[in-house]
Parts: sequence; structure tokens; C-alpha cells
Amino acid sequence: MQPLVPSIIHPPARPLVLVTHEFYPHRGGIAVYAAEMARAAQSLGYNVEVWAPALPAGTAEAVWPFPVRRLPLAGDHSLLSQWRMARQLMTQRDKLKGATLYIPEPGPLLAMLLLQYFDALRSAQLVLTFHGSEIQRLASRGLLRWSTNHLLRKAAHVSVVSAYARNLLEQNFPEAAAKVVLTPGAPRTDLVPRPPPAPKPPGVRTVILTVARLSPRKGQLQVIAALQALPADRRAALEYWLVGSHSKENYGMALAAAAASADFPVKFLGDIPDEKLGEIYAQADIFAMTSMPHRHSVEGFGLVYLEAGAHGLPVIAHAIGGVPEAVIDGETGLLVLPDDSAALTAAFAKLINDPELCRRLGAAGQKRALSHTWDAAALTLFGQPAAPATA
Repeated sequence: MQPLVPSIIHPPARPLVLVTHEFYPHRGGIAVYAAEMARAAQSLGYNVEVWAPALPAGTAEAVWPFPVRRLPLAGDHSLLSQWRMARQLMTQRDKLKGATLYIPEPGPLLAMLLLQYFDALRSAQLVLTFHGSEIQRLASRGLLRWSTNHLLRKAAHVSVVSAYARNLLEQNFPEAAAKVVLTPGAPRTDLVPRPPPAPKPPGVRTVILTVARLSPRKGQLQVIAALQALPADRRAALEYWLVGSHSKENYGMALAAAAASADFPVKFLGDIPDEKLGEIYAQADIFAMTSMPHRHSVEGFGLVYLEAGAHGLPVIAHAIGGVPEAVIDGETGLLVLPDDSAALTAAFAKLINDPELCRRLGAAGQKRALSHTWDAAALTLFGQPAAPATA
């Protein structure tokens, strides 16, 4: 991991305003990242305030150790949301002049690409975090690339969630190289680690688990196909559980069709609340998320792999993007290439046939996952707050 060198020093009175499109009750790795970085910065002593999209009707605000300002926007990447975000930032420009403005994800970044040209909006410091996919999109068009370069020059500091994302950023925006630090994140702070699962007695099915939105990039279809290619006696002794909500209607239909044709149980558990996920992990034996390249989208790291590891589960994944930094092949899980379906089936067979290997990989994954902390990530990015002046 990146050495924990204090890199940005703030006076104690300066607020740190974190602006995000993805925050509670939104689910997913980026929403976790934004919330945990805010929590960690607050625990380090920063005066944190989060600006996030409005709560859906009937949803109560969660309890946070920092104030949350809810903005009148949906939090998607539509032009309307970007326009509303830009208006909100301009409305609060006087407050931002004395603040560190932290953009931890790509949503508000699009608004900032426009607002950077307005002299009226100037924060005391601008700090950015990149995850992977947005780098490819920002580099794909000339005007976006030029505007992103301009914004990166203004940023005081830039972080990425993996060495893969760092290389991608530096290849496309080389001027940012001197500012980049690595902040991969950690399991959620409310996660309660459990001992690695014990081998199941004969006759009890092996549970393969995926926790991810139902999307082509998350590779659930590849898991079903790989499991279907196992010998009949192995298929008869397993079941596949999918936790996550639908994000692509056509993909959901394809998954339903694949599940119906499989000769082993495939269970769609829906969107499980975070506080209930531990019970699901506790019933699983193997975690699998075989991320796939999809348009300009790639798995920049994968916090869910650390979450599965924290619960003592061995992991099967595709060696793509930043995944090899979250899953250490042969140590915390097994990695295969995305286009090698036979190797994916072989990886499942290897773990199903070897409970001791499962236990060993799960124990190593738990140790590694718990070695990551959000405080370390926040310290790397923001540094220690300046000590109050003494008389």
C-alpha cells in the first residue's frame, strides 16, 4: 500500500466538503467509498460536510457523524442532474471559497468540468478520486480530455483506487502523475468479521455467492455457464445465490433464462440491506464475481472482494482491471482470464473439490481485507489536520 505520508495540510477551521452523486441510500462500491472516506476524514479531525442527492420519498436519513446537505437532484449522469449540481455548487460558492472541495467519484466531476471555467467558483483546495471507468470515458473524446487535463492541473491532490487506475490515469493524463496517491479503501466499518466457514457435512449443498448489481459488467451469466459445465454430480451438490438489484432489464431477462435452463438451483435474493448481508455471507462457501469489460466500463478495484474476504470466503474472479490487486491469485482466491470459460469452470471445480484450500484462501483473504483501513486511505489523501496554534 502507499506509504502514509501526510500530503495535504489544512488549517483546523477549513471545512472539507465532499460532493457526491452516490450516497445513502444508493448502493454500491462508490457509495460505500464516499461515505467511508467522509467518516474517516471526520475521525482524523476534519470538519466534514457531505453534499448528496435528495432522499427518495419515505426514506429517513441515516445517522452520520457529520452533517449531510441533501441537494434537489436525482444523482444520475443525465444533463439535468449535471445542470442542477452545477447550480448548487454555484449557489454555495462563497462557502466553497474557504473549503477543501473533495470529489470522490465521477458524478459531480462532470459538473466541475464546466464550472472550472467560472472565476466565481473557487475552492481553497480541490481533491479528486478516480476509480477507473471514468478515466476511459474522459479520455475518449477530445473536448473531455482537454477539460479534464485543465481540471487536473487545478487539483491540489488526486487519488486512485488501484495501481491499474493510476497507470490508466497517467497514460491518458500524464500531467497528473506527480499528484497521484493510492487509496484503495477497505471493508465497511460496520462490517462484523466472522470466522471462515467450516466445511459443510455431506449432503449439504455448496453455496456460490455473488453480491453485485445485475449487470453485464459483473459477469453473473459467466458464473452460471461455468457452473453448468461442471460434472453432473458436482452440479447436483451446489447452488448459486445472486444478491443485487436489476440495472439492465435485458440482462435480467437473460439471467432469468439462464437460471431456468440450469440444472442446479439459482436463487435471486434481490437487494439485501447492508445490515443483513453478513447473514448471507455466513451461509456461503465461495464468493464469485467475474467482472467483464463492457463498453468504457471496467472494474477499477472491487471493494466487494475485500468484503467477501473479511467474511472468510475464498474468491473466484476474472483477472481484469484492478481486480488482481483486490484478489491475490493463489493466496486469497483464484483468478482466470475473462475469455477462458474452461479455466473458470476448472477454478470452481478446484475449490469445490478441496475444502482445505477454501479454508486457507478464506483465512488469508480475511487477514488481508482487515489490514486495509479507511483511516489509512484518508490519511494518505488528506494528511493530518494542522494542530491548533498555541499561545
